[in-house]
Amino acid sequence: MKTIVQISLDITNIPEALETAGMALRAGVDWLEAGTPLIIAEGMNGIRALRERFPETPIVADLKTMDGGWLEARLMAEAGATHVVVMERAHEHTIREVVKAGRDFGIGVMGDNLGAPDMVAAAKRLEHLGCGYVIHHIGYDERRGIAAAGRTAPSPLDQLAEIVAAVNVPVQAVGGLSIEQAMLTPEYGAPLVVLGAPLTIDADAFKTAAGDVEGKLRLICEKVHSYGDVGSKG
Repeated sequence: MKTIVQISLDITNIPEALETAGMALRAGVDWLEAGTPLIIAEGMNGIRALRERFPETPIVADLKTMDGGWLEARLMAEAGATHVVVMERAHEHTIREVVKAGRDFGIGVMGDNLGAPDMVAAAKRLEHLGCGYVIHHIGYDERRGIAAAGRTAPSPLDQLAEIVAAVNVPVQAVGGLSIEQAMLTPEYGAPLVVLGAPLTIDADAFKTAAGDVEGKLRLICEKVHSYGDVGSKG
């Protein structure tokens, strides 16, 4: 699969999300993600606004679905999303319902292993239940809480190679990566590079980060795209 750069729009209002999305696409980003904060704040209107402004761009709706899988996925598809996210910690039937909605409405299903006690087993479960992508995810609160206790927080890079080897679908690593780490994830066999806090989004304010964000994104996109095809998966 060719490498893909995705920006997570963890922003709480539509105008700023649209502005940041436009800047990201100018820099070479391939996919837009309507982050969970945007969906909570603006609902389906956030997806609709992104689709109206960027009619040809893939849009991931980061719902983090735990129940009501088919309905939630349908609503996002009807609003213009091309991909939805379901949590591995959800019941098997919820994951299967999201996968069914994916077939019914022609959208991709990304399974997120956030919070799983065994990340590798969780990735395998997501693939077995029909998810077309695995998100290997170390959460925001988890990282901050562990760091506040004076311990080293885990990184999605810790088990990334193991996750990639365990499944036959594309993998994405999420959770506190530095710019350098994000650019290196294709070397682990993960073709989907997601950029969010703290690279492009202020993790505390849920706003676009200060500084030359577009320049950072351009650098990352050039590096990631230079990998070309990563593995034979996908």
